[in-house]
Amino acid sequence: MEYSKALSDFCARLTYGDIPDDVAHKAKLCILDYLANVYGSLKLDAVKGVASYIKSLNGPNEATCVGLRFKSGIHNAAFINGTAAEAIESQDGLRFGGNHPGTAVIPAAFAVAERLSEKRKVGGKEVITAIVAGYEAADRPAAAMHPRHTLSGFLPTGTTGTFGAAVAAAKLMGLDPEKMSNALGNAGYILPVSMAEQLMGGYTVKIVQGGQAASAGITAAFLSYAGITGMPSVFEGTQLGGGFCKITTDFDPAYERITDRLGEHYTIMDIYFKPYTACRHTHGAAQATLELKAEREFGPKDVEEVKVFTYGIGVIAVGKGVKENDSIVNAQFSIPYVVSVTIADNDLGPEQLTEKRLADRSLIDFTKKVKVDYDDEINKMYPEKTASRVEITLKGGEVIKKQVEIPKGDPRDPMEADDLAAKIKRFAPERNEADLDKLIEATLKLESVSDIREITRLME
Repeated sequence: MEYSKALSDFCARLTYGDIPDDVAHKAKLCILDYLANVYGSLKLDAVKGVASYIKSLNGPNEATCVGLRFKSGIHNAAFINGTAAEAIESQDGLRFGGNHPGTAVIPAAFAVAERLSEKRKVGGKEVITAIVAGYEAADRPAAAMHPRHTLSGFLPTGTTGTFGAAVAAAKLMGLDPEKMSNALGNAGYILPVSMAEQLMGGYTVKIVQGGQAASAGITAAFLSYAGITGMPSVFEGTQLGGGFCKITTDFDPAYERITDRLGEHYTIMDIYFKPYTACRHTHGAAQATLELKAEREFGPKDVEEVKVFTYGIGVIAVGKGVKENDSIVNAQFSIPYVVSVTIADNDLGPEQLTEKRLADRSLIDFTKKVKVDYDDEINKMYPEKTASRVEITLKGGEVIKKQVEIPKGDPRDPMEADDLAAKIKRFAPERNEADLDKLIEATLKLESVSDIREITRLME
């Protein structure tokens, strides 16, 4: 089976008319979620630093840098927008792939569409089609390798996100099947390594993986347009160590996932959204904690001990603690921090993941009361369910407990348009609400937009 060719040909030939209404609608919801995350990240010091760097490049005014009130070249705009979409750790994701496609695919699509609109109007239907195809190209190879790709040392948001960004760009450029194949092959050569250890160490360079994938994907597509060729069997390979999926995974990839129900089931329909600003592996614990707090009133001073039970990869990825003045990345990937700040604040949003909160010694001391353990029964549910159980021992000895098996935002307990509109406003309280309403309304009617610049102007 030529898995790479099958996926490439499908993406090249996909038209808006092929896309079911519910799939097109989900793409628009992904855009809303992306916007919320970009706006919510702009206050983070790390994002401010990247934005300052991008602005200093004085690139051509080709594409909008969302929320920053300036434009830059398409690669620069895609880089900062993808970085901001990633940084707040509330981005969309695929449970079966461990990846976050929206941080790469959507900034690439809008940047390229805006640039192309200087010569011809690129409409909303084209952008929706590009995004849907891009998610297919990012998600399917990620699913073929999950979870061993991450356990082998790579983050699929950066790696497979480049394939998605390349396809989104290539769709908007109108590349034929042969050049689409070359775009994917090129992406496999220039994509970022995205070392998982950078995340596990809490290093803030982790936040650029979406932006780097978006920028590299655009490059891959334009190289194909310029005649640069890439291997047509980029995922499976034919010689030496094999293709991308083989050389970045320490076991045999499930290649059949690349083509499973291709054209019948769109991976974007499996995408979850996050109501909270932390790694998805923490969400079961966060939601369980919030539900316990809704049932009775208690705070840190009332708690003797907290035990959180979860699945194996959750223990590995988010079981660690934090220290005073730790990095926001470490806090976003720490169940002890997430549960502690949720108990203290009765919330888990942008204000809970800040340098100020990480400097709160009493909060950091409380995190030492939270222990994370593996649970065999919960582990058997993964990845079908990303469950966690929280058991809180109150002073006096009473134990209260709650288990959440399907956190909010999953397609089985979805966040709808109203939820995502509220998320945008919650994450961007400093922006004019009437302006946000116009942007939300325009996004939900994207298929009716004849010139994508009608939308990007509202993103500034």
